[in-house]
Amino acid sequence: MAKNLVIVESPTKAKTIKKFLGRNYEVIASEGHVRDLPKSSLGIDKDQDFEPHYITIRGKGDLVSTLRKAVKKSDYVYLATDPDREGEAISYHLSVALKLEDKKYKRITFNEITQKAVKESLKNARAVDMSLVDAQQARRIVDRLVGYEISPLLWDKIGKRGLSAGRVQSVTLKMISDREAEIERFIPDEYWTIDVMLAVPGQKKPAAFRYQGTIGNQEEAEKICEAIKKADFTVAEVKNSKRTKKGPQPFTTSTLQQTAASKINFATAKTMRVAQQLYEGVEIKGQGTIGLITYLRTDSTRISDEADAAARSYIEENYGKDFVSADKPASSDKSKNIQDAHEAIRPTDVSRTPASLKGTISNDQYKLYKLIYERFLASRMTPAVYDTFAVTVEAGEHRFRASTSSVAFPGFLNVYNTEEDTEDKNAYNFNGIEKGDKLKLEDTEKKQHFTEPPAHYTEASLVRAMEENGIGRPSTYAPTISTLLNRRYVTKEQKNLYITELGSVVNTIMVTAFPEIVDIDFTANMETLLDSIGDGNVNWKVVVRNFYPDLEKEIKNAADSLSKVKIADEKTDEICELCGANMVIKYGAHGKFLACPNFPDCRNTKPYFEKIGVACPNCGKDLVKKASKKGRTFYGCIGFPECDYMSWARPVSKKCPNCGGLLFIKGKKLVCGDPSCNYTEQLQEKDD
Repeated sequence: MAKNLVIVESPTKAKTIKKFLGRNYEVIASEGHVRDLPKSSLGIDKDQDFEPHYITIRGKGDLVSTLRKAVKKSDYVYLATDPDREGEAISYHLSVALKLEDKKYKRITFNEITQKAVKESLKNARAVDMSLVDAQQARRIVDRLVGYEISPLLWDKIGKRGLSAGRVQSVTLKMISDREAEIERFIPDEYWTIDVMLAVPGQKKPAAFRYQGTIGNQEEAEKICEAIKKADFTVAEVKNSKRTKKGPQPFTTSTLQQTAASKINFATAKTMRVAQQLYEGVEIKGQGTIGLITYLRTDSTRISDEADAAARSYIEENYGKDFVSADKPASSDKSKNIQDAHEAIRPTDVSRTPASLKGTISNDQYKLYKLIYERFLASRMTPAVYDTFAVTVEAGEHRFRASTSSVAFPGFLNVYNTEEDTEDKNAYNFNGIEKGDKLKLEDTEKKQHFTEPPAHYTEASLVRAMEENGIGRPSTYAPTISTLLNRRYVTKEQKNLYITELGSVVNTIMVTAFPEIVDIDFTANMETLLDSIGDGNVNWKVVVRNFYPDLEKEIKNAADSLSKVKIADEKTDEICELCGANMVIKYGAHGKFLACPNFPDCRNTKPYFEKIGVACPNCGKDLVKKASKKGRTFYGCIGFPECDYMSWARPVSKKCPNCGGLLFIKGKKLVCGDPSCNYTEQLQEKDD
């Protein structure tokens, strides 16, 4: 009979650890939390200093009984849940649920699931860190107060159950909404570029030189083109230099999510799911279950001395001494928001190459492991060195410039690179050019451009913005984005995130009634306070006591002052062809639709199209407001599919005085839809 019981979170983790320990150890999974606040009620006694009321999670009763029996048979219990606040809280609740007060028990943590790390953790067993438990508890209670107190208000004011607000969720929604508004307000500015194609000695094809200066309109561009036709193109300056680029730092949770999105097209939730599998253990043929990476929730780029030495030794053996970095890369920014408890995300064994695992793990696991492995190896390699050439030519008073670069020494590029690191195969060879040389003009190309609005958030750029602003923590980025998508507050098209009509309504209520909850600085300061609890510097109840009174006041004011938002049940002139009733407007996951008011006796529904009083420029029929399959608003012809005209910007009935084309609302201005016209005017209230 095993004398020692080790309790972990997941069955996979239990299987991985079991093989490291002898017959004296039994390893059982708690399958996450066993106790939590009740779902059916607030579970917080506000009159008793916010004392939480925890219950055994529904469906976990039998598991708790099994664990209690295992505890009774054991002499010693080790709580080996994940090495973070959440894991610490799970260990604490296990100690309560399993009545370990009178039992010999300790807390153990390890950053990677390897034999050495697990056995080392047993030597360094400790008590449960109640400061970390309190930090998780404070976060949970503040989030519960925000969610459970504000969400019913949204149900009442919008008339739709299932809506929710959240401390991190709501401020993130506002960030997306603010970006949408910024894009809507954007007025493009015209500019022109001029490229001259000049014959270069030794080159088969002419090289493109870009005009150095600002060109605001076509008239200016044509004037310059005319001036340089008869001018001599003389080399004014030649710069030949070397440029170095350092290898990247190893992954944090945030940078892993961002890079996985751009390089292997993983959504944030998928990245975390696959990384969890790699951390807990993957079945390797002939080796059993192996933990392939270190803990996946971290915002540190620190690497252990042992792992650093192993990587450098591997690089020297496989690539050569010249490829080993002389110094350790700079550690992560020690700002107030950085939690340096864990290492960066890295492979547990640098000798376990991605190639050796291909075919033995799933394709998704292989892609993510390869990304983590190569990034870690690159962080310990020498910088890449580039030879760069920049040539400036003069044509009268006008200057043009061309530059090119080539890799002189690949360094870390041998294992890891991005698109901008890739050598240009069409780079020009300027070796023979000297100052004073005359170059022959082969061709001139002028192009019109317009400045671009800020880009829509993608999951990757939103994670970066959340991290930069101190919104949430590594463990909350992916769940927050998933919640916004699942609630239909935000929709994703291609990789871009767009706020839906429902999301806009919810955000308006939050901004109006709960300005602090959606204030970035307030949310970031709250994160810092919650971190201070974990450091043992602040009492968790002090934070909650100071937070709740303002929230309570805002909820009471909002309940009295906010008007109900009518998104649904608006009667229309559309007649239900099944029962003859006037159909009403309802709001679903993808926006408005028409439904029979006699539901459930009559279940007739059809698309809702709001006419905007503008004729289609293609066929003359009405343009209507529509929603895409994912909930984004656009304006299209009611004659679809016979006519497929559509626009993301709202057109107005007023015509462009210059060209007679459609005008569109862009922020506080009307903008002509024809880029070559470039007409704009101030938006008036009567413009619709």
